[in-house]
Amino acid sequence: MNSDAFELSTSLRVRLVDSHCHLDDEKFDGDRDAAIGRARAAGVERMMVIGSGDGPPDLEAGIRLADQYPIIYATVGVHPHEAAKATPETFDRLAELVSHPKVLAVGEIGLDYHYDFSPRGVQRRIFDEQLGLAARAQKPIVIHTREAWEDTLALVREHRLPFGGVLHCFTGGPAEAEQALELGFHLSFGGIVTFHKAQEIRDAATITPQDRLLVETDAPYLAPVPYRGKRNEPAFMVETARKLAEIRGVTVEHLAEMTTRNFEQLCMKAS
Repeated sequence: MNSDAFELSTSLRVRLVDSHCHLDDEKFDGDRDAAIGRARAAGVERMMVIGSGDGPPDLEAGIRLADQYPIIYATVGVHPHEAAKATPETFDRLAELVSHPKVLAVGEIGLDYHYDFSPRGVQRRIFDEQLGLAARAQKPIVIHTREAWEDTLALVREHRLPFGGVLHCFTGGPAEAEQALELGFHLSFGGIVTFHKAQEIRDAATITPQDRLLVETDAPYLAPVPYRGKRNEPAFMVETARKLAEIRGVTVEHLAEMTTRNFEQLCMKAS
């Protein structure tokens, strides 16, 4: 992060939660501690590391970091890309890990029909299994969906999810937002909301109720403007928060307070 941006971020005195990041990624192997330090200096007080990693049999990517750093929490789950790797033993282990005191949600789970790294039928079956796991564990879910909107929502509707969940890195428009909101979901917005051609996403962020809004980085992916094209990191989410505040007509400080409260009420109460 350049010094000018760093000074501006810290001067805001925000209190943010990065509700979705991949700090376990090898892109952070050379400076993970420093990246966490920059995040804290920018006002990011907590981070939820998504525990899908490289998929089964390793299910503890997020937990390892959560055990090491007090400000990091974790999820557990099988990403749709890795669905074909899941076995009955995978679900036995997930059922154990979901009770870890720093595991806040089941995720990221869902469907990805863009890449189809796992067969679609397998993706649906593994997603369905994990929805049932989350319902039994009474944990919220973190959903990844790409070019699979209708199938994703259809499967969600089949389960009673006591704590709802998050549509992470929301990339739909107002119509999709309304469908997700009707199901009780929170919408989490990342760096894409700052991109010039992302007006539909900004429109969705504008109509999202105050108590359903979250902010994330999805680091190391999808860095916001002015860092687009670089490795993303949690400190950069101040720029995403700034854009969300601008389009919603509130201060960055208010946006940060609101999204932090939403995260606490959704995820911390179920831990």
